[in-house]
Amino acid sequence: MKQYKPKNKKKSIRISAENESIHVIEQNACGIDVGAASVFVCVPRERDTHPIREYTTFTADLRSMAEWIKQCGITTIVMESTGVYWIPVFEILDEYKFEVKLVNAHHVRNVPGRKTDVSDAEWLQRLHSYGLLNGSFRPADHVVKLRSYVRHRSSLMQRGADQLNYAQKALEQLNIKLGHVVSDISGLTGTRIIEDILQGNHNPKKLALHRDGRCKESLETIEKALEGNWREEHILSLKHAWEMYKYIHQQIVECEQAIEKLIDCFEKKKLLEDTKKTTKAAEKRVYNKSPYCFDMRNKLHSWSGVDLCTIPGINENLATKILSEIGTDMTRWKSVKHFCSWLAVCPGNKISGGKRLSGRTKPSKNRAREALGMAAQALTYSDSYLGAYYRRMRSKVGAPKANRAASHKIAKIIYTMLKEEKEYTELGASVYEELHKERTLRNIESKAKKLGYILVPIAA
Repeated sequence: MKQYKPKNKKKSIRISAENESIHVIEQNACGIDVGAASVFVCVPRERDTHPIREYTTFTADLRSMAEWIKQCGITTIVMESTGVYWIPVFEILDEYKFEVKLVNAHHVRNVPGRKTDVSDAEWLQRLHSYGLLNGSFRPADHVVKLRSYVRHRSSLMQRGADQLNYAQKALEQLNIKLGHVVSDISGLTGTRIIEDILQGNHNPKKLALHRDGRCKESLETIEKALEGNWREEHILSLKHAWEMYKYIHQQIVECEQAIEKLIDCFEKKKLLEDTKKTTKAAEKRVYNKSPYCFDMRNKLHSWSGVDLCTIPGINENLATKILSEIGTDMTRWKSVKHFCSWLAVCPGNKISGGKRLSGRTKPSKNRAREALGMAAQALTYSDSYLGAYYRRMRSKVGAPKANRAASHKIAKIIYTMLKEEKEYTELGASVYEELHKERTLRNIESKAKKLGYILVPIAA
């Protein structure tokens, strides 16, 4: 720990006393500006002779910082969420039972006159003491652990897809047209053929015998596709890419086992009563990489109390991503409108001078929002109430806006299900079409009545 000493010795640290007329709400507020190598901490000036201090980000120094903050009588702390540097600081302060709030840097960065880390920490402390900062959403600790596992699994899946692309590139360099005769080179047929190639078998007739009976292409076509130019450098590239792909697949299995172990520790609410709804856990093979290695759907239902997979467009993978991002405690949001606003799926309200300038939704990198967008995209051919709604909106405003509108609708359904523990009831596309027809008829009748006309149905 060290006290902050400015490079220009003629200048000294001066805590500004302007705006002191504003009523202080948080008497025990502290502001922290987080960096990669050090953090600046500011407490109320009457709590210590040196209210602004700098600490390095070593664990021992961060614990010393927490002890000093506790000695100053601080109960609530605010910090900017900068990269990943704030995570160890947050977790250590959370161990000391402080109320820690994360603040979006965009909310406070545009105020002029604060060009150093010292003034940033002071400014955060002042704004927090006046009650002008809102903390970002952070779920409960057990949900944070699940979220880390799920995000790590997604990154592993992406790395595996990259290695599969490298393997495909090596096959093309060998002039092996495996991707032209099978739908997926990591499928059952493709896996058998690649494994045999790496073992030294380059005979097209023998390689073609690995064809699965479900393949659409004939044995002769596959045999022609497997006649390649066997250069050693390309075979080595294929070997490295394929071995890396299999190794990443093993890491995915380990990650899924950790997820299963963690979810088993969660509070159990209920299980699926209808055994037909349960998903049979497939044996985790290289060519079966997407599903979880256990019955994730039933475990999610046991944890949350509802089955999100009954919502059209949502499978167990998307349900896991959504619940790992938002948790199951819907009391963290005041209402469903606040929840949809946090997800950035509701229309914007940019209004100036009594005139609405734009209704565009705000940009966001929320992973739960991305999962909702994927669920909405899956409604394209769905014979459901939401599917009919999506198709009507797409014909009216286009696919991007229809996707956001369907995401908004799914978000409201999820909020209601989790808060009231009610299952989703599917009405069907025909019900939506009938309701839409009734609304359209009422609107036409209302417009005709204003013009002095009466609608008369055509006789059958």
